[in-house]
Amino acid sequence: MRVAVRLFAAARERAGVSTLDVELPAGARVGDLLTAVGVACPALRTLLPHLRVAVNQDFAEVDAPLPPDGELALIPPVAGGSGRLFRVQDAALSLDEVVAAVSGPGQGALVTFTGVVRDASRGQAVTRLDYEAYGDMARRQLLRIGDETEARWPGVRVAVVHRVGTLQPGELAVVIAASAPHRAEAFEACRAVIERLKTDVPIWKKEFGADGETWVGLGP
Repeated sequence: MRVAVRLFAAARERAGVSTLDVELPAGARVGDLLTAVGVACPALRTLLPHLRVAVNQDFAEVDAPLPPDGELALIPPVAGGSGRLFRVQDAALSLDEVVAAVSGPGQGALVTFTGVVRDASRGQAVTRLDYEAYGDMARRQLLRIGDETEARWPGVRVAVVHRVGTLQPGELAVVIAASAPHRAEAFEACRAVIERLKTDVPIWKKEFGADGETWVGLGP
């Protein structure tokens, strides 16, 4: 069968295309897809160990079967009124908006996290960051993280909004709010959300500076 694989961030740049067509045998699995991608696009071979495969906007293990009509994507490492606010947007962020989404008369504690673009990284000056997202999957993963966090700590409410596009030092990249009846759960939930966001949400950032540009998360 012939399938189309969506590419993002560093994978898209390496391949030079945003969609890659590959041939797979009947009954193929995720591992077969990765092998076929390496054959179809040698430029991606060194990147494959760093990639995860998404099938219908969910991460899939290497032995998972591939549906013949599924939506497939290669995901590079990601550098992150009842609390149902989970959004990716290209406009400036508002901390007040996420705070309002999780506030309520029974929520005695409210913790926020604001990620701000720095002007330096790893000892080098940063002039700007470009954020790219697999939009639909990013929103779905944010909602999943919120649902699982709220289930883990009953009474917690979570909201997350993440920025995409070009950001300058000092601009907000992500805002998170977590509320709970008591402070311990609010602190723990807020920390859990940002840690999950950094590993599971397909949002990538590319740093630009005087020494060049690099996708964060792929190493030197």
